[in-house]
Amino acid sequence: MRARIYRPARNAMQSGTARTKSWVLDYTPGEAQRQDPLMGWTGSGDTQRQVKLRFATQAEAEAFAKAQGIDYVVLQPKSRAVNIRHGGYGENFATNRKQVWTH
Repeated sequence: MRARIYRPARNAMQSGTARTKSWVLDYTPGEAQRQDPLMGWTGSGDTQRQVKLRFATQAEAEAFAKAQGIDYVVLQPKSRAVNIRHGGYGENFATNRKQVWTH
């Protein structure tokens, strides 16, 4: 059984960074999902797919995986460029604008 340890990316719907500070250990799928012929739902017999463990640091996640004898791979997060505008949000409503404001 193989697991991956990573830091989740921020939600694309929000600009905040909630739930991106912790490290996550989850298992790779053991078998493919199959469709139920009667209801059309998808599912599988792989219960490890539902397990997602959160850790404060990468070292804690690696120590847990080693203690449990889990083969793991660590995915390093990509750094995000800081997006800070000079005037901030208030710049949208500035009255001393030198050019015409349009979308």
